[in-house]
Amino acid sequence: MTYCVGMMLDRGLVLMSDTRTNSGVDNISVFQKMTHWNVPGERIISLMTAGNLATTQSVISQLEERTKAPEDRQNSLMELPTMFQVAAEVGRTLRQTVRETQSKNGQSGEGRFTASMILAGQIKGMEPRLFMIYPEGNFIEASLDTPFFQIGETKYGRPIIIRAYNREMNFEDAVKLLMVSFDSTLKANLSVGLPLDLLVIEKDKYEPAYEQRIEATDPYFSLISSSWSEALRSAFDGLPNFSFDRADG
Repeated sequence: MTYCVGMMLDRGLVLMSDTRTNSGVDNISVFQKMTHWNVPGERIISLMTAGNLATTQSVISQLEERTKAPEDRQNSLMELPTMFQVAAEVGRTLRQTVRETQSKNGQSGEGRFTASMILAGQIKGMEPRLFMIYPEGNFIEASLDTPFFQIGETKYGRPIIIRAYNREMNFEDAVKLLMVSFDSTLKANLSVGLPLDLLVIEKDKYEPAYEQRIEATDPYFSLISSSWSEALRSAFDGLPNFSFDRADG
């Protein structure tokens, strides 16, 4: 399983993904699920993936090749003029890859090779944009009503984001919020695991403002994890006590 989050702020974009892959409790490994490309001063594009690993890596490899092969330049993420067209190309590549893989595997491949993706980035002269791309190749864009996207194991980390998110928050608070969201997910689901990959994209900078791999030994993440647990226990203890003698109504 996977957990990835892309968040839109007034200041730019904040992305975080886990790195755990597993095909059973005794077969766990680390694999990067976040990739980014940039042309300094012109564009930065990042992609996070969830789903069948062979499918997602095939898509990433194809997109990577197009940034280098002159004959595929017209479909390169580095050449497409808008983030909308980038999303359409990523969606087309994903859809084609899923169909080809399922076709090779017949009925046994139905539903086994799907994947979903979060695309984020900015091209010079335009606003930063954030997209969710589905296995069918269609996609939706983040908005004021839907300012963040999650893929993978989303349910455990979603409540804290909904309660604490503010589009005007600074990058530091956004990273802290995502760390709490990931910590809640890690505690609840063993298929999501450290290390975590973090990428901050500042508006109109076109290169990573900050990137880090957060390991299990990271002192700040450890502090966030323990402090959040203590804060929850304290909040619980501070709630009014239930009484069996309370009057009905």
